[in-house]
Amino acid sequence: MQDGARQEIAVRRADHPGDLGWIVMAHGELYDQQFGWNTEFEALVARIVADYATGHAPAAQAAWIAEVDGDRAGCVMLTAGDQPGTAKLRVLLVSPNARGLGVGSHLAEEALAFARAAGYRRVTLWTTDNLASARRIYQHCGFILTDERPHRAFGHDLVGQTWSLVLNPMG
Repeated sequence: MQDGARQEIAVRRADHPGDLGWIVMAHGELYDQQFGWNTEFEALVARIVADYATGHAPAAQAAWIAEVDGDRAGCVMLTAGDQPGTAKLRVLLVSPNARGLGVGSHLAEEALAFARAAGYRRVTLWTTDNLASARRIYQHCGFILTDERPHRAFGHDLVGQTWSLVLNPMG
């Protein structure tokens, strides 16, 4: 690609062979490179993806891949939450070479539009406080920090955060 050339961004369902494996691999590699997180994190992502792959209800749960110029560059999932009417936003990731292009916002907006259409009243997510770029996306979408707790995970002392977005205040 030439400098200054416009890059084509597409968001599609994660339904191609290799998409779910890419989600796990990309998380494992990227979080190791950027934060030094160990394979405990990759195992968590693998469990989330495996649960989705083996038990998701297509009308209520979905996953998306973002592509930049035809190459996978990001992902997100929306799964059923623990409470009726609540969904979880999971595994949002944007590859370093796609950052600054709006890929994360496109993915989050796609997932939230699906959540609204599926009739969810609320969406929650869990993250850690060191993921500043993701936090900006969540705040832009209207999520509010509802809980914050220090914990040890992935080989590091972290602060876990729960964020929540009310989709239908009347519901």
